[in-house]
Amino acid sequence: MVTGLWVLVATLVAAVAAGALLRVRNGRVRAAKPARDLPAPVTDVLDPASAVTLVQISTTFCAPCRHAKAVLAPLAERTDGLHHVELDVTNSPEVAQSLSVLRTPTTIALTPDGRELLRVGGVPKGPELLDALRPHLTTRTS
Repeated sequence: MVTGLWVLVATLVAAVAAGALLRVRNGRVRAAKPARDLPAPVTDVLDPASAVTLVQISTTFCAPCRHAKAVLAPLAERTDGLHHVELDVTNSPEVAQSLSVLRTPTTIALTPDGRELLRVGGVPKGPELLDALRPHLTTRTS
């Protein structure tokens, strides 16, 4: 009886710790991954007219993906040089694998030539993301 109680307490402590860690990491802007060849579905959605394209990696039944879109789409609409696309990888997991995406939503900020600037796992925080992107949104010369 006492052993079962200790197992229950240890399990609850581990679950609370894991939940706290996930909450802290959710929506945090992280440095870009090393350069790699982008899969065709990603290069096809890059906007050459925008300084930055936010590629949101989503799946069909991902509830947080809808929240991420609700943050990113209006942010892109009101920010010059910023474009947002949602890429559903439900039927093409190889795209997520080639981008080293382990969870959805993941948002990757890319330049028109496909260089990764940063990425966000989970639902992004709009103001924090915009602050991180500001240096890349300066007027481009063609």
